[in-house]
Amino acid sequence: MTTATAMAQALASGETTSAQLVAAAVDRARQPDSAAVMITVTGDRARYQAEACDRRALRGTRRSGLDGVPIVWKDVFDVQGTVTTCGSASHLHDEPAAVDSHLVRRVHDSGLVTIGKTNLSEFAFSGLGINLCFGTPVNPVDPELIPGGSSSGSAVAVARGIVPLAVGTDTSGSVRVPAALCGIVGYRASPGRYGPHDFAPLSATLDSVGVFATTVEDLAALDRVLAPTGPGRIRRLPPRFVVPAGEWSEDVAAEISDEFDRAVAELRAAGADVQIRHLPALSNAQNLMDDNGTIVGAEAFRLHRHRLDSTMPIEPATRRRLENNTHTSDSIGPVYAAMSALRAEFAADLGDATLLCPTVRRIPRSAADLQSDPNWYDNANTAVLRTTMVLSYLGSCGITLPTPAVRPGPRTGILLSRPSDDDITLLNCAAWVQRVMA
Repeated sequence: MTTATAMAQALASGETTSAQLVAAAVDRARQPDSAAVMITVTGDRARYQAEACDRRALRGTRRSGLDGVPIVWKDVFDVQGTVTTCGSASHLHDEPAAVDSHLVRRVHDSGLVTIGKTNLSEFAFSGLGINLCFGTPVNPVDPELIPGGSSSGSAVAVARGIVPLAVGTDTSGSVRVPAALCGIVGYRASPGRYGPHDFAPLSATLDSVGVFATTVEDLAALDRVLAPTGPGRIRRLPPRFVVPAGEWSEDVAAEISDEFDRAVAELRAAGADVQIRHLPALSNAQNLMDDNGTIVGAEAFRLHRHRLDSTMPIEPATRRRLENNTHTSDSIGPVYAAMSALRAEFAADLGDATLLCPTVRRIPRSAADLQSDPNWYDNANTAVLRTTMVLSYLGSCGITLPTPAVRPGPRTGILLSRPSDDDITLLNCAAWVQRVMA
């Protein structure tokens, strides 16, 4: 599997051309086993973009360190000339986008080449990654296992080596969860880090952009291209971690707990200070949502409620989730009211330590099992998002890393989280962890 930084080095040295890299990526995207991964392949536009990259290389005017590298987008972003489906049959016959989304334009202005748009859970409203309209992307780690969602296609595109970089969105865990289940790296950036959000929303309060890669080095390379100018908050911290006591580290399946404990032991052996302690903000936030509902549920219902009384086709699981949140808007007030104070409390609770916990707590059932029983489906969706959802509410940026493979079968990941806008510290810390666990 070739990384984005390795591709960039090969392009800079003249060992390959963007046209060659992009043609190979388009070919992989068009293979029959990629049908459920990609919703749209933009082969012609990709070829024109790649040829322009190669002309710039000959002139010595490359636009960034990733000029010429292929990338894909979750199909909530507008790409000119393509329909933005949001993973739903209800949008299949919409008009194609007239212009690129803001972030898509910025990426193209930096020289990266879009080869298409990827599959997702309908409206990005599920953590399982199952899609009845476009098919469910096959998890390359374990074909029986769901790929995780909602950014399922983006995760699988990177895990299968179609492209080295993919962009998704993360509201309740929609990048972190599929990255963990597919055995790759997934990064939820702080909301607004890459500019205004003009992708199709799910929850305007909690939506954020996320990136998939196989290394933290690749995440950092794209972040350097896209992040706002300025010095940021670059600090050289000793490696300090806090494992949250309570359900985040204790209500965990035995095989996941064993993997996590092994990873913690490796970090300690490498010199990290890892403490286990209670984080009041985390507990208070979870209790608040358990009692009153979630912002995601309330805002998704307000956005999509009209679909419940229309003839537009939506998946049964989407309908159930919307119906289950019919009255959340009436109870959600305390969750909004406490959010700012809890975010400040969370930052104070962590101090200069990075939160460390399993990304998911259970290995979900197979996609076939979940589709056979609505209760299994809905319970699995709630369970797979429980850790990441509360961290989104607390404004956290986060990176999930694959844990060392000590057993065959499903992967679940180790999650590093920092308060909002501390992305530089998070990226530096994640790079250190990945080096230790390599």
